[in-house]
Amino acid sequence: MRLGLYVNLFAGKDDRPALADAVEQARLAEQAGFDWVVLGERHLHRPGYHEALTSLTWLAAHTERIGLATAGLIAPVYQPVWLAETLAHIDVLSGGRLTAGLVLCYRPEEFALYGVPPREKVARFEECLELITRLWTEESVTYEGRFTSVTDAFLSPRPAQRPRPRLWNGGRVPAALARTARMCDGWTTSFNETDAELPAKIAEYLSYERGPDTLGADVLVCREGYCAPTSQQARTALEDPLRGLYDAYGSWKRTSMDAARYAQEWDDIAARSVVGSPEQCVDGLGRYAAMGADGVILRVQPPGMPQADALRAIEGFGEVLGRLRG
Repeated sequence: MRLGLYVNLFAGKDDRPALADAVEQARLAEQAGFDWVVLGERHLHRPGYHEALTSLTWLAAHTERIGLATAGLIAPVYQPVWLAETLAHIDVLSGGRLTAGLVLCYRPEEFALYGVPPREKVARFEECLELITRLWTEESVTYEGRFTSVTDAFLSPRPAQRPRPRLWNGGRVPAALARTARMCDGWTTSFNETDAELPAKIAEYLSYERGPDTLGADVLVCREGYCAPTSQQARTALEDPLRGLYDAYGSWKRTSMDAARYAQEWDDIAARSVVGSPEQCVDGLGRYAAMGADGVILRVQPPGMPQADALRAIEGFGEVLGRLRG
């Protein structure tokens, strides 16, 4: 089982631009045996949210071995050549540690911010993915698209990884799962996908035909996580900050089909999380491995959780990984 740490990029009122807390968490996760540090993307949030790509570069400079992943970048709002070049350079600077996770996005405000009509998001997503993949792997690219056209384009340097960094994609509807199988190398679930739903979703994703240039069909399960000596200590640390985040999600996702999932009680949330004592967390990760997950991405620090509590959770999962890899 591979484990990712989803790092909190929400800025506090004091706005620490050096991302000192994220660096401390990433270094501890590296020591604890995590496979990735994972960043999300958000805009138009107060008091703020650190930009994902520059933050990823900062973490690359302050770590040595841990993988650097996104889950995910809002692909439809980016100029594809710029995104391909920037991600390639992060892979080079980090010594080949990048995994690029992408999403369609659901917030109308974020599309408006970048001047992208929401009705174009799927076409822009697919065009962006095609150009990124080709620019990463081909010596020269000529492409005539609906939104972007290039002639004899190339990247120098190309990514350090060969043939290219891996691509993940989120989404839960059949079209998104089919698109992921066709264009990407791994599927990242929603944090609120229930355990009852996951086996069928995983089977559906794996049933779709893979594209000829994909590098696999990994399943990455995103989950809330907290490991403490006892389950009550884990709940005490996580519940209030997580409830604050879910209340905010209920507002952000008002146009999304899964908005109601963020209004659930603790027992419902805990049932789809990896929370509790080391023994309980070992069992929780084993449950997802049995469903077919290749990795689990854990969000251990909602906004408002003290840094010391987040570090204790990371250390706890280091113990869990020691038991699993034993």
